[in-house]
Amino acid sequence: MEQKTIHNVFSLYDSSDFVQKLIVNFKNNPQHKVNIKGFLGSGLSILTGHLYDRVARPTILIFDDKEEAAYVLNDLETLFDKEQILFFPSSYKRPYEIEEVNNANVVIRTEVLNVLSHSKRPKIVVTYAEALSEKVVTKKALSTNTLKVKVGNDLGIDFLTEVLSSYNFHRVDFVSEPGEFSIRGGIIDVFSFSNEHPYRISLFGDEVETIRTFDIENQLSIATTKEITIIPNLESKSINEKRESFLEYISKDSLIIAKNISVLAKQITKNFEQAENAFAELKGEIKQAEPNQLFLNKNAFLQQISSFGVIECSMKSYFETVEEIESPFKPQPSFNKQFELLIDDLNEHKNEGFKNALICSNENQIKRFEEIFDDIGKEVSYIPVLGSIYQGFIDEEIKLTCYTDHQIFGRYHKFNLRNSFSKKEAITLKEINSLQVGDFVTHIDYGIGKFAGLVRLNNNGVTQESIKLIYQNNDILYVNIHSLHKIAKFRGKDGAEPKISKLGSPAWKNLKNKTKAKVKEIAFDLIKLYAKRRARKGFAYSPDTYLQNELEASFIYEDTPDQYKATQDVKADMESERPMDRLVCGDVGFGKTEVAIRAAMKAAVDGKQVAVLVPTTILAFQHFKTFSERLRDLPVKVAYLNRFVTGAKKKAVLDGLKSGQVDIVIGTHQLVNPKIEYKDLGLLIVDEEHKFGVGVKDKLKTLRENIDTLTLTATPIPRTLQFSLMAARDLSVIKTPPPNRQPVDTQLVGFNEEIFRDAIMYEMQRGGQVYIIHNRVQSLKDIAGMVQRLVPDARVAIGHGQMDGKELEAVLLDFIDGRYDVFVSTTIIESGLDVPNANTILINDAQNFGLADLHQMRGRVGRSNRKAFCYLVAPPLSVLTDEARKRLQAIEQFSDLGSGFNIAMKDLEIRGAGNLLGAEQTGFMMDIGFETYQKILNEAIEELKETDFKDLFEDQKSGEVKSYVSDVQIDSDLQIMFPDEYIESSEERLLLYKELADIETETDLQTFKNNLIDRFGKLPIEAENLLESIQLKWISKKLGFERLVMKNGILLAYFINKPQSEFYQSEEFRLILNYVQNNPKNISFKEKSPKKGEEYPTLLVRFEHIKTVHEALQNLQNLLIH
Repeated sequence: MEQKTIHNVFSLYDSSDFVQKLIVNFKNNPQHKVNIKGFLGSGLSILTGHLYDRVARPTILIFDDKEEAAYVLNDLETLFDKEQILFFPSSYKRPYEIEEVNNANVVIRTEVLNVLSHSKRPKIVVTYAEALSEKVVTKKALSTNTLKVKVGNDLGIDFLTEVLSSYNFHRVDFVSEPGEFSIRGGIIDVFSFSNEHPYRISLFGDEVETIRTFDIENQLSIATTKEITIIPNLESKSINEKRESFLEYISKDSLIIAKNISVLAKQITKNFEQAENAFAELKGEIKQAEPNQLFLNKNAFLQQISSFGVIECSMKSYFETVEEIESPFKPQPSFNKQFELLIDDLNEHKNEGFKNALICSNENQIKRFEEIFDDIGKEVSYIPVLGSIYQGFIDEEIKLTCYTDHQIFGRYHKFNLRNSFSKKEAITLKEINSLQVGDFVTHIDYGIGKFAGLVRLNNNGVTQESIKLIYQNNDILYVNIHSLHKIAKFRGKDGAEPKISKLGSPAWKNLKNKTKAKVKEIAFDLIKLYAKRRARKGFAYSPDTYLQNELEASFIYEDTPDQYKATQDVKADMESERPMDRLVCGDVGFGKTEVAIRAAMKAAVDGKQVAVLVPTTILAFQHFKTFSERLRDLPVKVAYLNRFVTGAKKKAVLDGLKSGQVDIVIGTHQLVNPKIEYKDLGLLIVDEEHKFGVGVKDKLKTLRENIDTLTLTATPIPRTLQFSLMAARDLSVIKTPPPNRQPVDTQLVGFNEEIFRDAIMYEMQRGGQVYIIHNRVQSLKDIAGMVQRLVPDARVAIGHGQMDGKELEAVLLDFIDGRYDVFVSTTIIESGLDVPNANTILINDAQNFGLADLHQMRGRVGRSNRKAFCYLVAPPLSVLTDEARKRLQAIEQFSDLGSGFNIAMKDLEIRGAGNLLGAEQTGFMMDIGFETYQKILNEAIEELKETDFKDLFEDQKSGEVKSYVSDVQIDSDLQIMFPDEYIESSEERLLLYKELADIETETDLQTFKNNLIDRFGKLPIEAENLLESIQLKWISKKLGFERLVMKNGILLAYFINKPQSEFYQSEEFRLILNYVQNNPKNISFKEKSPKKGEEYPTLLVRFEHIKTVHEALQNLQNLLIH
């Protein structure tokens, strides 16, 4: 079937009388007023585009709220050239609250004003009432506060520093938000308020040589440009410029397209009154402009809008003299996922001469329609169109049906707004991984010490950089930067302090050996179970059927690539003859349950029964609701068992399992009771296995050998551990959130009864429920009483961990069932509770929670396609510790699922590893640090692959290059480092040393080098030496060298100190022997007597006349080539 693009659909409107009439009217009379009655949907975006193209005037669309504006903006961006479309947002979260300006939006607003005053081509601007309420600076003020910079300009650093300081820009080490600049040699980085990315200006003397934009995350260049404008924060109260409304700022020939103008006027009045109230409550010491200077009032708005050409979209127009037109668009019908109705509708329209377009957001959806229509077996006439619009429609004038896939499948359609940058104050992954003086670190050879910074040491007149570590009794260890990979920041559970090691004591070595022995035992058991299962034959399920396709297509969210892959992995396992044992790992709300439902369906279609085992009664009930809802229209019987199901109901379920009438049963530990008889159990799904007792786990081990098992966990597994575990378990990781799930609107607020009242009332008005988290049991009743006083109609429940188990379960079940509106509780809701109808959470004293806890609590809301809210209630930021402030700002900023995931996950990873490998292992992780534990685990698994399970992993090993050396030590009297004058910040140097130590390929090394040049300029010789020393290490490993010493113009390369090593029988060693014998002039073999503690003498190669790292590298490369 021929596929069309959305632009093909759009071009059909060239022949629309409705569109042509509007074009003619506005060409003839620029101040014309029109009111379009009736439904428009995405037809409004099509109409806007055609008017803009033909009338060639600036076009301003004004909506009631941000959400509606964002949907139309996305439609326009899909249909037209994005460059011509601008979004004009509001800059305030709340007027007159100092910390409540959204800097990202200030940048976007300034950018729009700048473009409108300089662009030669008219633009489309999409905005909304709240944004329109705020006044803007005049064009004259904008011009006065603008610095233009062009390539080729003469621009001294002193002049630029002076101008930026007068603009209130702050000098920093590295630029990360608007209003900052930094200077490094001849490179100036500056973040203007007029662009979403900062600029990097490179000077040659005083002349501007290049200008580039760069990314604040990695500080790397994005694109070059010839000319830029630097603009300060024009929204700042300190800029005492005259302001005007946005309608006064725009060109007088603009065409305004507005939703109901009377409603807009009410919204503007409401915003103005809020500003007046906020202004009245201001403390006298802060001098601020009055509301009428900063905000637009209703009368001014109505007077100003009347002077433009206007298209209003309303049942009754605000204007008295207006042309009334009926909309030709009708809304897309609802088919409730009944595809036969859809086919009949499309065929009816075809018979009436309509063109049918099905607009699909991706190729998978196009394929799904094809499969569903094929399975139903009816002829259907439609054109698949790749694209995405907000609302489908029927246009009876040009005879077009335009239906969207998300409306047909009942999916949530998410709008996307660009957020121009991240706040500086928020914690970044970079900060989490960086070392601060006083941090605990683990050295793989010497144990746990304290980091005391980077230090410069003088070695025979040559300056070198080392890391200073302090051990017990204030003993000091200096670690060469070449050994940085041996050091890791200590991560224990929940920030617990470790015991510092003693240098020279055997305790650390003994602890490492003990850990390794235990780890090896666990790894051995895991791999053995894996091998056993691989040898067994299980049931091979048949390929997907029509029912499976229908179930997957009806999922309300779009599959993420990870989720799609996890589903494919599970289905491939089920279709193979080997019993499945797959672990699916993913954060709260990432769609693990959906993968389980699809697997259950696949088993049920083939006549096999499914048992879903969960750790708590509440979770059993919730999964029962979710499974029942998703499988409602399919021929599958779902039942559940827990201690509340008794008597006749329980007997009916047990009889159904025995007879085969029950296809899927969901329950707690009793499901693995040998007394329960299944007719034909084929699939076991286990949720959060680590929460079960030893008895249940042992029963599961036996079950696993014979039937397909799917395990789900929300605790993340660190990446390094994932690779290790792949030897012992099939693993699918879902690490991306559903793309069309709404982010939770997260706000940091002070304790204010009004906020509690408004949030609860808003949620109740839309039929939803509210969580209030208060982590002190003794005052829970006070909070519940306050809620009852503020919102008398609210049905309030209380829950905490000290309640009787049955009583708590009963309360929770009533809340899930909707018998309460507000649930006031301690952190018991942190994991496992899933109430799609609860979409507001207020977390009291949020500053006392860790990032992971806040992340998981917020994950309780936003689990449906409704907008969700999270209020972090805390004292003013100024009185909090740095740590608490950064945590709260991080969680507020990372409102998208998954975006702050990496950060919140850091301490959860330790829990995840402990859950997988057992509680005893958590103890070892605490003793030696998580990173070191992972290294030891990897070593143990690699050793097992080489010894006990060599046959099992023969296929994996066949393509690998043999490595005889695990580490290479470099000792030199050359300067190998980043000099101070090249990279001033010692913290940044350390991060770069760490990054360099982790590089493993030539491509990555070249990228690293390019990035350094981009950020800091040309590499000095010391930095060149450092990069080449990495290549020296790689070549040494291939050549079997464990240690290199470069001193006084001589290079000594020491071979492995194990005569029994396979290396001495290898082809590499034979080639080295030949080369040294053929070149005796500059190269020779030497033997060094054994040192104390060594059994054997060491063989080494001596190279003469080596004055630079580059020469050393060339000599080793010659060995390798020959």
